[in-house]
Amino acid sequence: MSIAAQRAASGEFEAVTADGAVLRACSQGEGPALLLVSGLSGTAAFWDDNAATFARSFRVLRFDQRGIGASTRGTAPATIDQLAQDCRAVLDAAGAERAVLVGHSTGGCIGQSLARQAPERLDGLILSGSWLKQNRYMAALFETRLAILDQHPRAYAATATLMAYPPAWLEAHWNVYEAAVATAPATPEARRVVRERIDALRSFDGSAWSASLTLPILILGARDDMIVPAFLQDDLAAGMPDARKTMLDTGGHFFPVSRPDAFTANVAEWMSALR
Repeated sequence: MSIAAQRAASGEFEAVTADGAVLRACSQGEGPALLLVSGLSGTAAFWDDNAATFARSFRVLRFDQRGIGASTRGTAPATIDQLAQDCRAVLDAAGAERAVLVGHSTGGCIGQSLARQAPERLDGLILSGSWLKQNRYMAALFETRLAILDQHPRAYAATATLMAYPPAWLEAHWNVYEAAVATAPATPEARRVVRERIDALRSFDGSAWSASLTLPILILGARDDMIVPAFLQDDLAAGMPDARKTMLDTGGHFFPVSRPDAFTANVAEWMSALR
């Protein structure tokens, strides 16, 4: 069996953007389309456990973002608006006219941008651990992370992981920490991709137009999130008056991974009301 045939059989496909980026994507399950967009890491693998659950009821689409994993970089600047256009390219390649988009962290900013640019492509928007605009806390956090990235990539990956999960959960799943450190952005190119993605998330500000989004919106967060603090979910809800907000008591920033049952249940319950 050829590589192309193997990819097709496994649900893998590629989306090619106007600037030449080739985005490696996959499709699982059948039903209404659910597009999963990960955060700063930009990987499809972030959603592995969630996707397996969602695929029982939905057609789950996910992809490595430009310059990440198996996807090539292309030539366009990696702004939030461009990353949103990449989502549209994935939907086109999958033959999905519409989808519910689930965006975690930076992925939530990407989802907001797609909802503004092409609302006709979305049946709903789920903003998971995301924000409306940068604040002083996030500015200081990411300035510090950039400084660590330049000086010690391994420490960058280590501190990011230590902040992203509840300590007890990470202690019990130490392989997650080891994997993150092992895949630290060691090369200049990898660090350049991380820097431009951090610059993109720091530049995002949806406050001028968020209230004009008319599609159904669910805001999800965790009260113990140290990267995107819970008060930023309050800001999102204030900027989107018709949105529904649900907060988990625990889970850290990566609560889709540390609290997969609660995360998938909340998403599935909210989506059931859209039908």
